[in-house]
Amino acid sequence: MDDKLIIACPTCDAKNRAPAARLGEGGKCGKCGSPLFQGKPLDLTTARFTRHANETDLPLVVDFWAAWCGPCKMMAPHFEAAAGALEPRVRLAKVDTDAERDLGARYRIQSIPTLILFHKGREVARQSGALTGDQLRRWVTTQLEKI
Repeated sequence: MDDKLIIACPTCDAKNRAPAARLGEGGKCGKCGSPLFQGKPLDLTTARFTRHANETDLPLVVDFWAAWCGPCKMMAPHFEAAAGALEPRVRLAKVDTDAERDLGARYRIQSIPTLILFHKGREVARQSGALTGDQLRRWVTTQLEKI
């Protein structure tokens, strides 16, 4: 990673420049003052997606899910816990495929839950099906090593 990274604020989506070596110390958004890392997944809409997936240096793991999906509901608490454990190395986010049909179509989501790891706008890895907390953290960690 470069010395300085561009990180989108999880609250206002503003781009922030942060030293890579100091990500673990947190940091606040220069625009709204919110913490850059909040230990929970972001809820992304189509409008917010580009900023977080394409315009930042931080890898992004997106859970494509739907409220009616049983396996999605089972995985949700594990995904929530993983966000706290994996930040600041990676940001976790959720996209409701019923509410954001264009994103589901753009990434050809055919089953849910589906996890996609993005880095600088590029899809790096994909995993379909519910995972336990340990499986989720292992999958993300393994995929981050490939970046």
